[in-house]
Amino acid sequence: MLVSTRLDASDARLLVEAARGKATEIGVPMCIAVADESGSLVAFERMDGGKVHSIQVALDKAFTAASARRPTSELALAAQPGSPLFGINAAVGGRFSIVGGGVPVFVDGAVVGAVGVSSGTPEQDAACAGAAVDAFARRVSEA
Repeated sequence: MLVSTRLDASDARLLVEAARGKATEIGVPMCIAVADESGSLVAFERMDGGKVHSIQVALDKAFTAASARRPTSELALAAQPGSPLFGINAAVGGRFSIVGGGVPVFVDGAVVGAVGVSSGTPEQDAACAGAAVDAFARRVSEA
């Protein structure tokens, strides 16, 4: 039997709120997705002004970060021509994202979920996802 730990609704709300806070700070309305450890959606918010095409992109970034167990920005380098993961962005029906903005959430070394953010540049998206994960880590360390 396998026992797994995953994000709950309260965790997902914290992650969305922290990403939204960073997005507000930098002035870029975002689409924010939170997935569980398997990459399935737990929570989503499209801020007013978040780009419509960024809805699916945020979902895919969260899915990828959870399933690959590393940030999507790391996958971008490994997916370039001549690199070991070249073409992986076409995997899983095109859902595998290699654009920055997807970050896994760890507890005790295990992935419990991920955040995917989209609507800004890859760097802005990653900053918002990173702010969410940092807020979650602070809550876990205080518990």
